[in-house]
Amino acid sequence: MSNILVIKHGSLGDIAQASGAIQDIFENHKENKLYLLTTKPYLELFKKNPFIHEVIIDKRLSRFNLIYLFNLMRKIKNLKFSKVFDLQNSSRTNFYKKILFPNANSDIWSSSETTLPKDTSKTDFDKYPVLDRFDHQLKTSGLKTQYTMKPDFNWSCSDIKKIKEKYNLDKYILLLPFCSPHLSQKKWPYYNELIELIKKKYQNKFKIAVAPSSQEIEDAKKINAICILDDNIALNILQLSSLIKESSFVVANDTGPAHMAAHLNVKGLTLFGSHTTAIKVSIEREKFKAIQVADLNKLSAKNVFEKTVIELNEK
Repeated sequence: MSNILVIKHGSLGDIAQASGAIQDIFENHKENKLYLLTTKPYLELFKKNPFIHEVIIDKRLSRFNLIYLFNLMRKIKNLKFSKVFDLQNSSRTNFYKKILFPNANSDIWSSSETTLPKDTSKTDFDKYPVLDRFDHQLKTSGLKTQYTMKPDFNWSCSDIKKIKEKYNLDKYILLLPFCSPHLSQKKWPYYNELIELIKKKYQNKFKIAVAPSSQEIEDAKKINAICILDDNIALNILQLSSLIKESSFVVANDTGPAHMAAHLNVKGLTLFGSHTTAIKVSIEREKFKAIQVADLNKLSAKNVFEKTVIELNEK
């Protein structure tokens, strides 16, 4: 038995996408122990992952913090990993490789750089759909892949019975209308108009809900929907995952919770402007679709509503 290290620092959407790759790594190394290096916000989430033996926290402090860097590298070295799967593929993790395994190829350190397709630059490879990149990386590293292209995020769900009882949630449409302040180009501005159209057609058949993060609670007050909290505190990732999973339909901006929805196999729509494409981020699934436009400000509530009615498949 040996130890295998997987690196995935974040973000939330990326973690949902990487679920299949992590499962494939586990399936190919069942006789070994799988460790995961991640950041503190995802500690409790990954503790619930059935394929991970132990989670190691990386505070991602400055590379010039030599004491921290020395202690982290020593901890990793002491575990004597026989192989590392770098699913983060960042400049930081490439820096870690130079310290831990400076001359390693894909047999020891699997990353997008050590498994680049022949005659393809890293810049060009990064333009491929994200799941295709994971699949290529693992296959080139000698793994058989069964789940990488179809991630299953259902392991992340927890019991939210009390929360649903508090808000009397039975059939509900969940809106995910928020995004990071510095990513305002991802934000569709017409959720209240969409809510009015949904209520007009379906009356009281569906409740309309939002689930803001702690930084989004004030913004949630501007949305004409039920604001789902847990004792006035934002839901944690496990609770949010369940709220998404048990919804009748999801409408979302291109954010982490949208990727959760895609890989929780729920019905829904995500809205894309010109910042990227649904194909590149591998978000479309059998039940979860995307609307892609040049300018989200010009995507009308009527168009989103009509697509919602079709995908919701309600008479």
